[in-house]
Amino acid sequence: MRDYKWLHEFCLNRFGSAKVLEAMLPQPRSDAELRALSDDRYLSLISLRIFRAGLKHSLVDAKWPAFEEVFFGFDPEKVVLMGAERLENLMQDARLIRHLGKLKSVPRNAQFILDVRAGRLSGSPSSGAARHLDPQGCGECGTPAGSGSCLPEGEGHQTPPAADFSFGALIADWPVSDIVGLWKYLAKHGNQLGGLSAPRFLRMVGKDTFVPTDDMVAALKAQGVIDKAPTSQKDLAAVQAAFNQWQAESGRPLCQLSVMLAHTVNH
Repeated sequence: MRDYKWLHEFCLNRFGSAKVLEAMLPQPRSDAELRALSDDRYLSLISLRIFRAGLKHSLVDAKWPAFEEVFFGFDPEKVVLMGAERLENLMQDARLIRHLGKLKSVPRNAQFILDVRAGRLSGSPSSGAARHLDPQGCGECGTPAGSGSCLPEGEGHQTPPAADFSFGALIADWPVSDIVGLWKYLAKHGNQLGGLSAPRFLRMVGKDTFVPTDDMVAALKAQGVIDKAPTSQKDLAAVQAAFNQWQAESGRPLCQLSVMLAHTVNH
């Protein structure tokens, strides 16, 4: 595997100057920006990614205002109440992309977001940060979370502040050194977020991630990191390790390294 110095020099030669190279590289959002993004925007972007899959993006994007309308601005608490009959009725709405499986994914992913918010899902880095997963209160005496001392001052432990189980916190807090773990988490708990959908969704919201496009896979093969598209845990771990090394050498975000690597193959 080549080091970052080779990758940087290759891209400088390809694009002619550092200025041109830097201008075409993406910038990830900060953790604060990811936390500030509301749950309805996360649900909208998850759904947009799902509907874009296999279709021309401009076609889907042109119809998205109608989706925002029929799905109540993608408010998870409202969307989750949409039953099968209502979704069947949406199949008659010519303003939408009438794919029943994808329409059904919207309330299912609304439930996923609400489950994250309620702290009902384990397996994320943030879920282990709190002393207890139960958002109802202290595991020792039952005092409501965030209400202050469990016992009178000086007589015992205190309830830690209520854990932040927001979806934005989940995305922001997940370490990029294990970004493939976040892909797996989204695919496991979300609906229709397998394959490239999870990394592409994360790129859309601005979470730092690499995306195994055809060009990037070809480049990784040329570097001897993998010998096929990374779908197994072993191959994904190898790709993650390669990107972690390049990031340590360069200080660049994964998304920039991903784009740079993709440009080392013929276009």
